Amino acid sequence: MTAAPCDIWFYHLERSALEEVLPGLLEKTLGRGWRALVRGGDPARLRALDAHLWTWRDDSFLPHGLDDEPMADRQPVLLTDRLDNPNGGQALFLLDGAEPGDLSAFERCILLFDGRDEEALRLARGRWKAFKGAGHPVSYWRQGAERGWEKQA
Repeated sequence: MTAAPCDIWFYHLERSALEEVLPGLLEKTLGRGWRALVRGGDPARLRALDAHLWTWRDDSFLPHGLDDEPMADRQPVLLTDRLDNPNGGQALFLLDGAEPGDLSAFERCILLFDGRDEEALRLARGRWKAFKGAGHPVSYWRQGAERGWEKQA
C-alpha cells in the first residue's frame, strides 16, 4: 500500500506581506496537531521571521525555532533552509522559491508567493505544472478583497 501524495496548496499573496499571513497559517497548522517545517532560501530572511514570530501578536505564543539551535528536532515550528525534515513536520511551508525536495513525509505543502513579483509568479506557475504532473492534488488560494482566502482551483 502506498501513501497518498502530499496535498499542495498555493497561496497567492496580493494584499498582505508574508509576515502578516504566515503566523496565522502556522497557528492553524498547530491547531490540527501537526508540526510545521518552514523552508526558505535565505538564512537572513529566516532569522528575521524567527524574530517576528516571537512578537507578532501580544495575545498569542507560536512555539518555534531555527534549525541551528539546540533541540531543533523538538520544535513544533522549525525554520530552515535545508532539505531535511528534522522536526518531523507534517506541513511544509515553502518561501521565497525554496526547493520542495522529497515530499513523501508531508501531508501538505503550502507554497506562499508574492503575486506582485513576476519571478515569483513564473516560479509558482512552473511548480503548479510540475506538482500536478507528478500526481499531487493541487489547490490555489487567492486573497480576497477582505484579505480572507478564496479557493480558486
